[in-house]
Amino acid sequence: MTTLPSNSSRTPGTTGAMMAMGLSYPLLAHGAALSGRPGLIAASIGWLVVLTLLPGLRRRSPVAWAALAAALVGLYAIAGSTAPLILQFLPPVVMIGFMAWVFGHTLRPGRTPLIESIIRALGPEDSVNEDVLRYARRLTGVWTALLVVLATLSAVLALCADPDGLLLTFGVQPAVTVPLSLWSLFANLLNYLLVAALFVGEFAYRRRRFPEQPYRGLLDFTRRVASLGTTFRNPAAGGQSR
Repeated sequence: MTTLPSNSSRTPGTTGAMMAMGLSYPLLAHGAALSGRPGLIAASIGWLVVLTLLPGLRRRSPVAWAALAAALVGLYAIAGSTAPLILQFLPPVVMIGFMAWVFGHTLRPGRTPLIESIIRALGPEDSVNEDVLRYARRLTGVWTALLVVLATLSAVLALCADPDGLLLTFGVQPAVTVPLSLWSLFANLLNYLLVAALFVGEFAYRRRRFPEQPYRGLLDFTRRVASLGTTFRNPAAGGQSR
């Protein structure tokens, strides 16, 4: 099995900027949703687009800059309409659902569980034993299950939100409605807090179960994981799970 290197094209400055933008996005999205103003909602989506494209923008990739220009022009064009009120429901479902797939598809036979790939990328090969491999597969499953639940709940709440929920927008009266503020609280804030809680809680548990770790603490671990862009895009390249 090959050990996956970190993505050298993602510089420390890019990683720090992405972490800062990522931490601020939920608050921006929640505030925009509560305001009900399409322009603010479009701006929060634009912030997310910049966050997603930032590594390519820092590399001066023509594709990334073209995608950014197209996205910003499109968002500007619809900012005065009701379209952003519909689009605001997509990021929590799409992002969390995509991450569920990123974790879950690596559990298929013949593939390397994502957590195992991360462990191999962060530490020496001789630190990986059978106990670690079992733990990595189970933890990959836990992440998959959590993310699937969060994406599903976000989608259900988006369908049932009132006002401006998806079903009401298309003229369908849901059997049960929930306040739009409740949808936003869950989809734009609690979603990510629950993800962070698992991330921090699992780190604390792992430090006790596997004391020998190749990083200095939670911040160093977070920085190293955030720099593994290649691992997240191709977690099973050329490898097979034991």
